[in-house]
Amino acid sequence: MDWVSPENVIAVLTALVGVVVTFAVLVIERRIPRRKRIGYRVQLNTPVGDRVTRLFNGRSDMADATLVLLRIENDGGVSIGRDDYNDDHHGLTIHFAHRKVEAAAASEASFATELMTLSEHEIVLPRTPLNPGEFFKVLVLLTGAGPDDGITVTGSIRDGGVHVNHSATFDEKPPLFSRAARRISIVLTVCVVALAAIIVMRDDVPPPIGCARGTLTVTGSTAFEPVLSDTARQYEKDCEGATVIVDAHGSTAGIRELAEAGAEQAGTKGEEKGKGGPPALIALADGPKPDGYPELRDSRVAVSLFTLVLNDQVKLDNLTLENIRALYRGDITNWRTLGGPDLPVRLISRDANSGTREVFQRRVLGRNEPANSSRNCAVKDDSEAPVIRCELDSTQQVLSTVAAQPGAIGYTELRTGIGLKGLHRIAIDGRVPHVDELGTSTYPYREIEYAYTYGLPRPGSLTASFLTYLERGTGQDVISVHGHLPCATPKGLRICGEG
Repeated sequence: MDWVSPENVIAVLTALVGVVVTFAVLVIERRIPRRKRIGYRVQLNTPVGDRVTRLFNGRSDMADATLVLLRIENDGGVSIGRDDYNDDHHGLTIHFAHRKVEAAAASEASFATELMTLSEHEIVLPRTPLNPGEFFKVLVLLTGAGPDDGITVTGSIRDGGVHVNHSATFDEKPPLFSRAARRISIVLTVCVVALAAIIVMRDDVPPPIGCARGTLTVTGSTAFEPVLSDTARQYEKDCEGATVIVDAHGSTAGIRELAEAGAEQAGTKGEEKGKGGPPALIALADGPKPDGYPELRDSRVAVSLFTLVLNDQVKLDNLTLENIRALYRGDITNWRTLGGPDLPVRLISRDANSGTREVFQRRVLGRNEPANSSRNCAVKDDSEAPVIRCELDSTQQVLSTVAAQPGAIGYTELRTGIGLKGLHRIAIDGRVPHVDELGTSTYPYREIEYAYTYGLPRPGSLTASFLTYLERGTGQDVISVHGHLPCATPKGLRICGEG
């Protein structure tokens, strides 16, 4: 064989020796008593000022609000009890350099949230017992500075200490070995395997496990865009050499773009077909794709809730399903018919590329919306149309128009429609949208968020890596923070499986 030479044989033998040494270090390390160690890492650190400002009735001091999610775990080999904390009154302290603590909550912990002590720039946690591998998370709302400010966790542990750690995989399984053993193992294995690979395979060293390099574009749903933008930023921080561009302009438009890019990349003639492989493109859609795109493969990511919004001059907070359908058939042209003010009905809708509109038609109306009758949402262009109906390119345009036009009604993704001035959400048949009631409530305006790729993404590609990150990695935390239900959770698996 061509590769059999003294140089290559030495390289392969070096690799084998390295693996044996690594295994020996791990075995020995598991038999040596380990120090008591608490590790922490920041899993989410993102600005949410605009959304939080709306939740707090426009408070100007919330404009620079940020959300931080911390994971605190026993990543050593010895259990930590309450008596192992050197301070008799508290355990760990979380410090925020220049940001002010507004609120905090702990999850999966053996203590209640009310046992935490909050001050201006820090949170004091109670003495919390943790077995090896056990963890809890702390979600904090902060103001006063941006996400670049430092975050530290301090505390005094008998025969141990507190340190920053890092997750090596997206499922966040607790580390089996100590930090020192992992470092020795990784460094030794990477060095010797890299030596053998360079000489024998003549190839580049692969990227870190779970990450991929390159450029990826994510398009599609504007309702899901905030989740995608935050997830993309977090992925780029975790995976050096990756660029994720979010360019959302509607579910249907995103699916068409993916199908066209895939067909172009695959080629159409003879030997050129399939030459380039699948495009580095993912399309998110509110609901299943239309017929006619057999090449697209789907992954179910989350369950999203949507809501109808009314201009504040229409003092109604509930409409029956039949009321809504009558409004969109043109059977009701004035709000006084439903006990509202003497104002004409104005239907403010999204364009045909919108997944939010498709969900509304499928889940609520049971039919398509009527024809467009106005270009400016204020004056009829079609004198025979029973009501004014206009179409806009984005959810934000819909919301601002509903707020500005008396008698206007429109629709939006749930979290985007919270706390806006000039309009309000309405219930459907007395039911309001609530994530905790998904699966038990009869509220109809909800849908599964699908991620589409052109065929199956190549293993190790940036497309496959980001999709895993979104579905089962840190993206789950981002999805939850934005008010959606991840499909990978036990409850989400059931609802997403039902469709």
